[in-house]
Amino acid sequence: MEILDTAGTEQFASMRDLYIKNGHGFIVMYSLTNHQTFQDIASMRNVISRVKGSQPAPILLVANKLDLDCQREVSTAEGNALAEQWDCPFIEASAKDRINVNEVFATVVREMNMTSEKRQKKSYCCCTLL
Repeated sequence: MEILDTAGTEQFASMRDLYIKNGHGFIVMYSLTNHQTFQDIASMRNVISRVKGSQPAPILLVANKLDLDCQREVSTAEGNALAEQWDCPFIEASAKDRINVNEVFATVVREMNMTSEKRQKKSYCCCTLL
């Protein structure tokens, strides 16, 4: 597994698009203490969809900074609603306190494997000639 953090690459859109084109799974993360980050992630999902085109790849929505729950600006319900809209899994985590970090990576790998299996099933056709 190769992990690329594309945060801050907005000025290098062509490099970001190359990373996305070659990616097989994506973790789209926002800070639950900053509602603006929650609003900004929609554009990242749009970029992923545009670049991947007909080769969809799984997306995992992650709310980070669960350790700062007392400063929460984005509710769990908002995260769940967006994940439902995107048809993807949703996890709240804390990188600082290592809450659900392993689950984030395990989930995105599991989603990647399921997507790969679906692609393989679609690419094989079987017919019987009599």
